[in-house]
Parts: sequence; structure tokens; C-alpha cells
Amino acid sequence: MVVAAVLVLVVLGSIGFHLFSPWWWTPIASNWGYIDTTLVITFWITGFVFAAVVLFMAWCVWRYRHRPGRRADWTPENRRLELWLTGATALGVAAMLAPGLWVWASFVTVPEEADEVEVVAQQWFWSYRYPGEDGRLGRADATWISADNPLGVSPHDRFGADDVIVDGGDMHLPLDRPVKVLLRSIDVLHNFYVPEFRAKMDMVPGSVTYFWLTPTREGEFEVLCAELCGTGHGFMRGYVLVETETQFNAWLGEQLTFAQTQQDAPVRFAGPTGGTP
Repeated sequence: MVVAAVLVLVVLGSIGFHLFSPWWWTPIASNWGYIDTTLVITFWITGFVFAAVVLFMAWCVWRYRHRPGRRADWTPENRRLELWLTGATALGVAAMLAPGLWVWASFVTVPEEADEVEVVAQQWFWSYRYPGEDGRLGRADATWISADNPLGVSPHDRFGADDVIVDGGDMHLPLDRPVKVLLRSIDVLHNFYVPEFRAKMDMVPGSVTYFWLTPTREGEFEVLCAELCGTGHGFMRGYVLVETETQFNAWLGEQLTFAQTQQDAPVRFAGPTGGTP
């Protein structure tokens, strides 16, 4: 009887902790409220299953407790029960997967009017690249990386000359404008994560991953690396500043372009896999 009571208390305590816990999501600052909704649906489904299973166990402990003269009835198979359990499990899993698949499709389907910004990760800080006046990012490759060109922008791509380089600074985004975030790592696996945006994505060396979002609230939001990337992983932090379009354009105009950073730098030619000289 004590075991049955403990099982019931586990269910009641879990529900109470969920409802009254002071630890909850940070206030959202992007258009991805769908992700919160998907998490809530998952909590409801898994919470119901958890409560039902544990309470069923408590009922079994109480109902079939040992009594003098009672013998166990062994029933190795129950086809009807197996079909019900299989169907209910499949329905529950489908109910959890369907919203996630729909949100994921939206997460990687970028609006045509979205701006672009590139995030470059390396141990253990973040850098950023914005399109210049031509509105296009130039080609970049690890072959071009050097002390004078830390992001590996091709010096022979005319679209890269006016790219705005923010090496090791903060990321700035305009309010209420969709932006496609291109993610690139130049050493090991990283993960770009801003909790308030509900947006995160792995950054795989040799690949370019992406997602998009629309910032909906002005403010300063912390960037975290959500993938273990070495001894300095815990210190790989930065900030995203969401501001009005006027403030963003003023800040962008104060930054150096790639051409300006290369004025006194020697031209370095790439190997067979690099850009065209």
C-alpha cells in the first residue's frame, strides 16, 4: 500500500511542479511561437501517458496485492489488448510528430523578401558578415582564411568586396524584418542558439546550414553555443541586438567592408579547391 501511495504522489508532484514551477521558457522575441505550441502539445501527450501508466501501476499494486489463499492468473498473450496498445501508441507518436514536421518545414522555407546574414563560428567566438550595397554575399571558402581574412572571403569575387565584416563583435538585426541566417564553422562542430528566438541549428565544418526568423521585440539577447566544441565551450557567448531599421542602418554604415579590411593585406592565391584567381 505504501508503494501505491508513493506512485500516486509521484504523479501529483510531477503535475504540480509543471504547473507551478518558477522555471519556464524565456519570453519569445521572434515569430516562432509555433515551436512553443509544439512543445506544449508534446508535454500534454507525454504527461497524460506518464500519469496514466504510473496510476495504472498504482492501481495494480493495490488491486492485486497479496492476500492469503489468492493465486496468480498467468495470461501470456492478449491479442485484443496488444492491438489497442499498438494503435494508441502509434496515434500518440503521430500526434507528437505531425506538428513538429509542419514547424520544421516552415523553419527552413525562407520568405523571398528575407535579408541575409552569415554567422561564422570558431573556437571560441562568433563573427558575422552582412551583404553590402549590392545586396549579395560574396563567395567564401576555408582556403582563403588567413590572419588578414579571418572569414575566408574570396578576394576575387566582386560581390564580396562590399560585404560588411564584423569579426568577433555583436550581431545586429532590424526589428520586424525576416532574415535568413547562414551558418558556417571554420574549425569544429558548433551550434548557434538564441533562446528568445526559439532558433538553433548545428554548424558543420565544410557545410552551410541555415534557418530564418523575424525578430519581434527590441532588446539584447544572448547567443550561446549549444554543441560541445572544446575547453572554451562554456565561454563561447555573444549578443544579438534587435533595433529599429534606422538604428540598424546607422550601425551597418559604421562597419568596415571586406575591401577596406584588405587595403594593406597581401593578396593570397588559393589552391586547387579555392576561388578563381
